[in-house]
Amino acid sequence: MLTVVAEDGQRRDGVSLLDEVVREGARRMLAAALEAEVDAYLAELANERDERGRRLVVRNGHAQPRQVTTGAGPVEVIAPRVNDKRTDPATGKRRRFRSAILPPWCRKSPKVAEVLPLLHLHGLSSGDFVPALEKFLGSAAGLSAAAITRLTAQWTDDYHAWRRRDLSQVDYVYVWADGIHVNVRLDEDKLCLLVVVGVRADGTKELVALADGYRESTGSWADVLRDCARRGMRAPVLAIGDGALGFWAALREVFPDTREQRDWVHKTANVLAALPKSAHPGAKAALAEIWGAEDKTHAQLAARRFADLYGAKFGKAVAKVTDDLDVLLTFYDYPAEHWVHLRTSNPIESTFATVRHRTRVTKGPGSRAAGLAMAFKLIEAAQDRWRAVNAPHLVALVRADATFTNGRLVERPSEAAA
Repeated sequence: MLTVVAEDGQRRDGVSLLDEVVREGARRMLAAALEAEVDAYLAELANERDERGRRLVVRNGHAQPRQVTTGAGPVEVIAPRVNDKRTDPATGKRRRFRSAILPPWCRKSPKVAEVLPLLHLHGLSSGDFVPALEKFLGSAAGLSAAAITRLTAQWTDDYHAWRRRDLSQVDYVYVWADGIHVNVRLDEDKLCLLVVVGVRADGTKELVALADGYRESTGSWADVLRDCARRGMRAPVLAIGDGALGFWAALREVFPDTREQRDWVHKTANVLAALPKSAHPGAKAALAEIWGAEDKTHAQLAARRFADLYGAKFGKAVAKVTDDLDVLLTFYDYPAEHWVHLRTSNPIESTFATVRHRTRVTKGPGSRAAGLAMAFKLIEAAQDRWRAVNAPHLVALVRADATFTNGRLVERPSEAAA
């Protein structure tokens, strides 16, 4: 390993020297940015002068040095000060320059402050932050359990603010709905998270609703949907979810014009549960022939073949398919590029794998409120990585009531009907 002798006479290995170089570079860049910010502020207000012609906004030296924890480690910052003699005509108080780069209260860079609660979400306990990150960041400042607790307390405030947001300016064309059960350490009952994820008219996915329900009941789902409607949410074109949910009765009450699509992953699991294990491979393949058919006609033929094969011995399993066949095949009335998204509620299932992992690490959140806040922040973090649906430009056509036959856009619906 490379070893050098610094100006202070101390020997440092190459890694330590690299850390110092990076921190010094970060310090100089931050100092230059702060000076440039002040220069721009002074230039903008250069014409503000008093009755003697003296400038009202001038430099005023520098503040006391302070240490800021950044991704490059602790950096000592000496911020420039501004003397702003102007007064606010509304309040009569002196105006003050506030740096957007380094606010007066800032002791950690925003990125460091953001990553700490996320590390906690993903399994690092509050007591583990100092031993885990002190060497990496070069300082233990701001890494105490109390500091982490204060950061995570903000999650609940963020969640409640998000639940009050206006939905009238957003159009969700497709929505997925599911109920996720999470253990709560300090409560006998599991937390039932009622989740709705939507596809906007531009094809991007977004968390629409997240609430604590009672065993996925119709009443709980109706409360969620009514709240969305009250805040201006427009009726989705299509909703996708498990057939066992109380969601469907609530949907027909609140958004009666929204069409229904049953989730094939849940349906397949329910059908296989009603069959002996020896029949699972053949039944699974037969079910795949239905949802994987090239069009609705072939899917209906595959469903009849499935009924012929298993109906005599396993009528209950077959009924789970035939009784819901219409709502299992709704996706064929939409763009073929969207079928892969509309057949299942996978966007919710895959996202909540992270929530389940976190609750296994912590043995569940300490309270129902903490569980909601944790789930919200995990989804919020994951949401940036959600990809848009295939052929996103077709989503707007779906909202515009365009006609699709076997996945293809019909330019003249009257001719298709004929």
